[in-house]
Amino acid sequence: MSLKQKIESEIKSAMMAKDKTRLGALRSIKSLILLEETKSGAKAEITEEDELKLLTKAAKQRKDSADIYEQQSRTDLYDVEMAELKILQEFLPKAMTDEEITAAIKDIIAQTGASSPKDMGKVMGVASKQLAGKADGKVISEKVKAILNS
Repeated sequence: MSLKQKIESEIKSAMMAKDKTRLGALRSIKSLILLEETKSGAKAEITEEDELKLLTKAAKQRKDSADIYEQQSRTDLYDVEMAELKILQEFLPKAMTDEEITAAIKDIIAQTGASSPKDMGKVMGVASKQLAGKADGKVISEKVKAILNS
């Protein structure tokens, strides 16, 4: 079952349950998928990788908005963003722990033969693809930099 089909099924369930927050979040995901499918030059079906990128981007936007609302003491808007983020995370792969990220990056460094900070681009290219959706790009970058500098 594709992500689009899962979302459509969940939308029906949310409508029956009259869960407005869930329905709004699911509709925003469906909207992202439809926009991706219909943009100029796009394939008829989007790949799982594209779906993952869309969800990751949407989750990051929700997290960033929630952080801003929290700083501005707007708890009403913060709560909405966090509720939608929680729903988005249901469709994302389980996030990796700090130790798992470090171990994966060390494996990637060994595979690529990287030995100095000059090789960061080579490592980041592989790490970004392998850890997509499982770890934040900023965290990956910081860990790669720390490991290559040591």
